[in-house]
Amino acid sequence: MAKSLVVLTTSLTILFLAVGCHPAKPQPAETQTVEQTTVEPPKPQPQKPKQPPTVSFHDKCADILTSYVDDAGMVDYNTLKYKKVKLKKLLEEFDNLDPNQYNAWPQRDKIAFWINAYNIQMLNIIIENYPIESSRILRLFWPPNSIRHIKGIWSNYKFIVMDEEFTLIQLERRFFRKEFDEPRAFFALCNASLSSPPLRNEPYYGHKLNQQLDDQVKRFLSSPRALEIDQNAKVVRLSAVLQPTWFGSEFISKYAIDKKFKDHPPPVRAVLNFITNYISEQDVRFLETENYTIEYIKYDWTLNG
Repeated sequence: MAKSLVVLTTSLTILFLAVGCHPAKPQPAETQTVEQTTVEPPKPQPQKPKQPPTVSFHDKCADILTSYVDDAGMVDYNTLKYKKVKLKKLLEEFDNLDPNQYNAWPQRDKIAFWINAYNIQMLNIIIENYPIESSRILRLFWPPNSIRHIKGIWSNYKFIVMDEEFTLIQLERRFFRKEFDEPRAFFALCNASLSSPPLRNEPYYGHKLNQQLDDQVKRFLSSPRALEIDQNAKVVRLSAVLQPTWFGSEFISKYAIDKKFKDHPPPVRAVLNFITNYISEQDVRFLETENYTIEYIKYDWTLNG
């Protein structure tokens, strides 16, 4: 019996080997690989530059300008003359402004502030003298309702800003001819006349001053009282306010140029160079390459209302 078992075991072993079956080898336990996930720290987001807070003072001028000035810059003086108290209170706001608050403003808001101060004071002077009285002799030179009949309009009428006394001419010289190198501001100062840059029916604001001034320049130059380029007659007619003896010389520091407009003196070269930023390409080519004469358009002092 034991012999038979040995024979059987031997036979089975031979059979397994013949068919290629082998005892299963013990397999090592599977090694689980845990992937290490590297968590990168969040990238710092670029910080937006801090915008200076919007100066709300300019809004004080909005009611007067939006209520009594139309889109063309014409003023309803007949109605505004009944608002003298309102104008006085508005001018008091300029007087009551804290200088420390003003000094903290960006320069663009300071420019807007003084433009608004000039224009509101101009309205106040006219209302104090409205309707304007004129003499028969002076009517030979200016229209009967011209501000030129208001004696000392630029030099005699005083107003207080931040506890300091000013006249219109003092304000113009100190801030727009000296402190601020921004000749576009001269297109925002309204002289209450038809040939003047139009009075805007909104205040000037620091946060959009650049757009407002550019728009003022375009509006002014689009008027035949300000610019006329006669290519056939080879004549360029400019507003009288752009004469070197008026505001023309104020463009030299920013727009002086030696390479073009060589036939003209520096103030005229600067004005022509400035104008090329606001006119058509055809007119630019004419100004830069053609021969022409410069003439100045007679100023119309008729009241803007």
